[in-house]
Amino acid sequence: MTTRTLTDPLPAVASAAARVADEVRTLIVDGELQPGAKLAEERMRSQLDVSRSTLREGFQLLVRERLVVHVLSTGFFVRRLGRDDIADLMTTREIIECGALTSVNTVPAQGLARIRAAVAEGKAAAERDHWQTVAAASIEFHRGLVALAGSQRLSMLIEQTLAEFRLAYCYMEDPLAFHVTYLHKHDTVVSLLQEGAAPAAAEYLRTYLANSRSDLLLRVPE
Repeated sequence: MTTRTLTDPLPAVASAAARVADEVRTLIVDGELQPGAKLAEERMRSQLDVSRSTLREGFQLLVRERLVVHVLSTGFFVRRLGRDDIADLMTTREIIECGALTSVNTVPAQGLARIRAAVAEGKAAAERDHWQTVAAASIEFHRGLVALAGSQRLSMLIEQTLAEFRLAYCYMEDPLAFHVTYLHKHDTVVSLLQEGAAPAAAEYLRTYLANSRSDLLLRVPE
């Protein structure tokens, strides 16, 4: 029996479907595809130069990631989140992000540089009133925090979780103001990490995420 490791190349068909999923996931994370939007199959198939079956296989990967839903005889749509979804996502984020930081003994210089760059990018975008870039920088900041743990699996988990969490942005009446509130808190996390106090950064982040959860749920209809 032949087994495949994580580093082995995917079969061609699976690789093509994964590429479809990657492209659509990026559009969702970047905010170009909003919750409820129907995925234009013919246009995407033409742009990505894949067969209809490969395209739909890629969509099914996103269904399993809870980013897309399939409505029979109608098509594929970007998923809408409910209150329970958002509450569960925030719980998941707390477990992954705070747990990752708690496990860090030494903060690597390269990892810290990545996080600081994300903070700088977010601040620069806020000055331009470009909330989409602020949001993308925030997502990169949180990815960077988890990456400090040096676990490929944790990084994959937070990547998927943050992609799904991106769907919650549609409930923000003023996305820029929402993100800027938390953007300023990133400096505190960075300062604690620079001091080598990763456990303290984890506890600060726990409160940060709890406040974010409460703020966001106030905006979601019952």
